[in-house]
Amino acid sequence: MKKMKTAIIILLVILIAFAFIQLYFIHGQKNIETYPYVVKKKYAQFEIRTYETTLFTSVKLSTKGYKNSSSKGFSVLAGYIFGNNERNEKISMTSPVSMSLEDSMTMMFMVPKKLSKDMLPKPNQSGIEFKEEPAKTLAAIGFSGWADDTKIEKYKQLLITALDAEGIKYTNHFYFFGYNAPYEVFNRKNEVIVELQ
Repeated sequence: MKKMKTAIIILLVILIAFAFIQLYFIHGQKNIETYPYVVKKKYAQFEIRTYETTLFTSVKLSTKGYKNSSSKGFSVLAGYIFGNNERNEKISMTSPVSMSLEDSMTMMFMVPKKLSKDMLPKPNQSGIEFKEEPAKTLAAIGFSGWADDTKIEKYKQLLITALDAEGIKYTNHFYFFGYNAPYEVFNRKNEVIVELQ
């Protein structure tokens, strides 16, 4: 009986700790700088947005697919912003994490607006580059939960179908946007994005 009570108490403590950690991350998300955009038009399944010129840190990955590339790319770029650079300088985390959906995938973290390219410390790890994305118009479709290759492909095809139905011309430049840290469980937000012609 005592063992049962002890197990229940331990389980309750773990659940309470987990809930507090998740609430902490949900609250922290409100303070994270995001890639700024303006919604130009909303449709039933997607919306059209304009994004301003923005600087990113990026790494090109030799692996294909979200599953094989996401953790590798995230660890490289997160290492850089957490201090793996010539000045051991930490850079604020931003959102979303962007991945190009092409044969050779590129992962990108937005650079906080207060920092220009010449203010950034040199990466210790080769392969990290600074890339300025020009102002652009994009179509975005969102989904919740955990992202994987199957879901990303599903929503990419849904976006293509919806754009075709509206007669909206798009390029072949598709991206995945992930808005949550890997350890966040609740309120997960993901998007598939495509540049418009």
